[in-house]
Amino acid sequence: MAKGARRPAAAADVELAIIEAAMRLAVEKGWRRVALADIALAADRPLADLYDRFPSKSAILGAVSRHADLAVVRGGDPAEDAGERPRDRLFDVVMRRLEYLRPWRAGLAAIARDLRGDPLAGIAALPNFRRSLGWMLEAAGQDTAGLRGAVRLKAFGAIYLATVSTWMGDESPDLTATMARLDRALRRVDGWTSLFGGDSPQAPADAAAQ
Repeated sequence: MAKGARRPAAAADVELAIIEAAMRLAVEKGWRRVALADIALAADRPLADLYDRFPSKSAILGAVSRHADLAVVRGGDPAEDAGERPRDRLFDVVMRRLEYLRPWRAGLAAIARDLRGDPLAGIAALPNFRRSLGWMLEAAGQDTAGLRGAVRLKAFGAIYLATVSTWMGDESPDLTATMARLDRALRRVDGWTSLFGGDSPQAPADAAAQ
């Protein structure tokens, strides 16, 4: 190898290095003030590495979501979990995802604070969000097709967002507050519907908020 040449790195390692740098900078500078060039510098990678993998900061967030999706589907087996109650399977799936994301929680919280007033960023993230909800439901053995699947996605989305809002501020080692919020929301939904098939359009949000 020529003197000064960069040793090739595995594609997955490069991607994770970029994600980790982005999360650090989100905490240090605020997501709105972070440029792609800043992320490349913090990750000790050439800007071309970002160009190849992430054409935008939203694409980095999409990669975070995909990594979490993969952790969810690799971590369980719907066939083996078939004997468990749907509520318990959903609980396990959500906590599996949040445990995977835990090292990046501070960065994700900083990004969420910055994006609350940015509707375009919210719209851009919507496909990733719906995809992740679908994979979590599928990993829990729940069908997402058709009208019933759409109702499940809506209800589960409200529950997941409410749980994440608690998780972002939960400093307990075992995520006690997060688990309590999730369990409470799932039990309420379980009380008025047969696995997210309730008739009331307000029920998903109401169950998550309480």
